[in-house]
Amino acid sequence: MKHMQHFTRQCLRAVCISAMAWAVSGCSLLPTESFNFQAELPENFTISATTYYDAASGESCPGHKVVKSEQPKGTQLIELKLPLAERVKGCSRVLKSVVLNIEGRWGQRELDMDMDSAGLSIRDELSETTQPFPATGPLVFQGQCQWLFRTMGPHRYIVKILQCRALDANGVVQKRLPGGAIQRDQLAGRTVKLVLTEAKEEKPYFGRSWLETPKGWKPCIETKETFRCQNPPTFTDFKMPDGRDCTVYPNCTE
Repeated sequence: MKHMQHFTRQCLRAVCISAMAWAVSGCSLLPTESFNFQAELPENFTISATTYYDAASGESCPGHKVVKSEQPKGTQLIELKLPLAERVKGCSRVLKSVVLNIEGRWGQRELDMDMDSAGLSIRDELSETTQPFPATGPLVFQGQCQWLFRTMGPHRYIVKILQCRALDANGVVQKRLPGGAIQRDQLAGRTVKLVLTEAKEEKPYFGRSWLETPKGWKPCIETKETFRCQNPPTFTDFKMPDGRDCTVYPNCTE
């Protein structure tokens, strides 16, 4: 009888150990929690996501890991699945932030482009800056990208700078970059969407050096003290990217 009891205890112990081992090993086999990121972009824009992972609470992982996700060229609506955590060489890492690299093209040449960024910050605690998810559907962040023109070089060729900023609920442009903070425990299985639009009109990068006229924007010579147009203004010419000599932007001639 005692022999049978001892045998039974040994069997139960073996079963428990096996179950525990399966549970531990099975952790790496379970699907990792993730969320969907979507981006709606203007024409001639692309985006890529750079995800930053750092050590989970209570663990000491050296440094952080960066993973890049590229968008297929020519698509204006993209979707990426971004893991919230990962385990590498026995070290648990959790998603801390997502940097969204925005690239816009303003011309046909290879260098006729510029970049700006947006971002998502993943927070463990609720704060005044974290954005709550709606009851259904995606959490949407709105942004607008503005092209700013300026002249560059001794021949004063026109180039353009990309500036992307957040929009509030009323569509008013903010000073901060598009995106925001999200609470971690709300993210799994949900969708975060960035909707970017392009401003209809371009603006001068150095607004004090250009004057708007009925024919368009005209560049003027600045004063050395204030870097503003002289009074009365003295205008100068510039070159379009295709080499044309112009006096007014974007129409070139008055």
